[in-house]
Amino acid sequence: MAGRMECGGFVYDPAARRVGEYRGEAGPYVMLRPVGGGREWQADPARVRPATAAERLSAGVRAANERAGAEYELSRPPVPVPGCGVCAELAGRRTEARARFDWSAETDANVLLRRHRGEHHPSDGSAVTSMSP
Repeated sequence: MAGRMECGGFVYDPAARRVGEYRGEAGPYVMLRPVGGGREWQADPARVRPATAAERLSAGVRAANERAGAEYELSRPPVPVPGCGVCAELAGRRTEARARFDWSAETDANVLLRRHRGEHHPSDGSAVTSMSP
């Protein structure tokens, strides 16, 4: 890249096919950080170029969507796997807690059900799917 890059500036790395925030130099490479944070990566300084306004906007929107998606998934209660006794028992605990207006116990049941699904039913899709309250 011709010229001097400024720390915090946004550049496009064609090898990684993504926009990154310039963080500095490391030996023969430049260090870039994903927009929105994350693990830095090394890029060839001769190949990176300033990111266009559209590329910066797209990278920012993608980062915001990833953050929102993670928060949204955790706000949705997990669904028990049909035929699993442990899932049914935890879902029953959650239903009883709701009936008592015990939001702490409801949250505990959701955490346990989410953990159980992740450990015992990882291949049947996401541990968090929509369910009516």
